[in-house]
Amino acid sequence: MRRAASALALAAALGAGASAGAASAGVAQCKGTIYLTFDTGSMSQAEYIRDTLRKHGARATFFLANEKTIDGDASLDPAWAAYWRSLVADGHAFGNHTWRHWYFRGDTPDGRVTFASYDGKLRESLDRAATCTEFERVNEAFRRMTGRALDPIWRAPGGRTTPRALEFAASCGYPRHIGWSPAGFIGDELPSDNYPGDALLKKALRDLKDGDITMMHLGIWSRKEPLAPILDDLLAGLKAKGYCFATVPERRG
Repeated sequence: MRRAASALALAAALGAGASAGAASAGVAQCKGTIYLTFDTGSMSQAEYIRDTLRKHGARATFFLANEKTIDGDASLDPAWAAYWRSLVADGHAFGNHTWRHWYFRGDTPDGRVTFASYDGKLRESLDRAATCTEFERVNEAFRRMTGRALDPIWRAPGGRTTPRALEFAASCGYPRHIGWSPAGFIGDELPSDNYPGDALLKKALRDLKDGDITMMHLGIWSRKEPLAPILDDLLAGLKAKGYCFATVPERRG
């Protein structure tokens, strides 16, 4: 394989999620559960993140979009099939992050939703059917590569939703939008010069609490020094504090 290598306040996890997390963390009893999530991004840290999760026996949730990768292809191209199959085999969960990774910018008076590129230069007005197509392209690509459908969860690019985007997504089979907790914004989108990895690691270990959902990416174009290498120490530190890990679909409430 190639080297492919703020926020929503959320309620605490209940016993079912904690029990599943206990098994993944390899401890007899959890003091709390953390829900690790990763968005696609550039995929530069994809293999490292997978291998680190394996090392710690931690299951996570991945939100997939068809994003450009460091290899010049896209994250849902067939060349990535072996990678996604490996994550399925490891027992992770998978949600929708839209095909093009554009942003929902607002609802229109004619019953549509505005969907635009990050820089706003490309813009479309989507009806319900077009929105479902945006979601279904991700699901079909993932199914072709892995034989498995996505879980009925999604995350809007940038975490930005509108009332109509949420309504359309639910009708397309994705009734649960998953953001992240304030402390769960680990910071891999921040410039490494001003936000070095060790400082972000200390902050995460200090602030993360039971039930929190974290958010990182499988690679970020803009950050000079990747943040992913802190993941090993982050998971070790959370386990030392008695936390377990579980996937978002296991979370109740």
